[in-house]
Amino acid sequence: MTEEMNLNEVQDFKEGDRVNGVVTKIEDKSVVVEVTGAPFDGVIPISELSSLHIEQASDAVSVGDELELKITKVEDENYVLSKRQIDAEKAWETLKQQFESQETIETEVKDVVKGGLVVDLGVRGFIPASLVEDYFVESFEDYKGRTMTFKIVEMDEEKNRLILSHRAVVEEEKEAKKGELLETLEAGQVLEGTVQRLASFGAFVDIGGVDGLVHISQLAHEHVEKVEDVVKEGDKVNVKVLSVDPEQERISLSIKETLAGPWENIGEKVQVGDVLEGKVQRIVSYGAFVEVLPGVEGLVHISRISHDHIGTPEEVLKEGQEVQVKVLDVNEADERLSLSIKDLTEKPAEQVEEPVELPEESTGFSFGDVIGDQLKKLSE
Repeated sequence: MTEEMNLNEVQDFKEGDRVNGVVTKIEDKSVVVEVTGAPFDGVIPISELSSLHIEQASDAVSVGDELELKITKVEDENYVLSKRQIDAEKAWETLKQQFESQETIETEVKDVVKGGLVVDLGVRGFIPASLVEDYFVESFEDYKGRTMTFKIVEMDEEKNRLILSHRAVVEEEKEAKKGELLETLEAGQVLEGTVQRLASFGAFVDIGGVDGLVHISQLAHEHVEKVEDVVKEGDKVNVKVLSVDPEQERISLSIKETLAGPWENIGEKVQVGDVLEGKVQRIVSYGAFVEVLPGVEGLVHISRISHDHIGTPEEVLKEGQEVQVKVLDVNEADERLSLSIKDLTEKPAEQVEEPVELPEESTGFSFGDVIGDQLKKLSE
């Protein structure tokens, strides 16, 4: 307390009064404050500097700071003061208004604790791990010091309880983007997206705040057994919009439609005379379709299956069978391949039928002579 202070300005303060003061000295665990109009100085214990735990008093204030404080105890020639209580009283008034109006609050993450994050809004605010993001977070270590936006989801001044959510802000933003996107999306558009999650029937792709489904049949030109054989979560992919249902918020997408077709430049991949390995995909009355490249099937006409005459292709082939085929014709315009199996098998040797000849008799007798002699004997 300065000696020059006018004694007429000295006031009689009691516990619970609000006072103004200037920080004159900072120690490790307390702060000395010159209280305006008071006969002696006051002390702020480190526990009364902030709603959050701090290691040193200098983490909260600096020498020369002008503070509004509350007297918590009057001792001999000393006041015990609280900055924390004044901050909290002011904060709760503001927080109530923000909670009622669902206002978004931007503030810095002060600490990472077990189970979530901590912020200082004049009172301690807690963000449970489940309310930090709209996806699972493995570790929150790099969140400390990050400025984020929050909404108050629960508050109780009597219990000094304040729960906030960043996830609520994220979900609200996504809903707004979803509405805008659904209004502007049109079938035929090609967009970049990120694979969010996989299911047995397809993959869900985020195309800017809204997920669309790429059915398993639209993942690739070739047949796909498992979705994870083609894409994985986090993959960046190009997709084509097949259909949009704004009311149901359903979007059908295709990756296959953005890829070069299997028949594109087929003449460079397959040429007449080539011998290829293939698999019988389906059998029809007039032949068998054999897949020789992913998504590329050619027809082996029934007349080109075997050198032997067959009534149906099933007599020689079955679906799923691996076969070798020879390319007879390539028609890129009509997406047709003509194939042959029998051209790669050896033609069986033809069996030639020779005329049957009677052996020549060395005696020189004719058949008629023999018959005549026998008849003659019978008549005698």
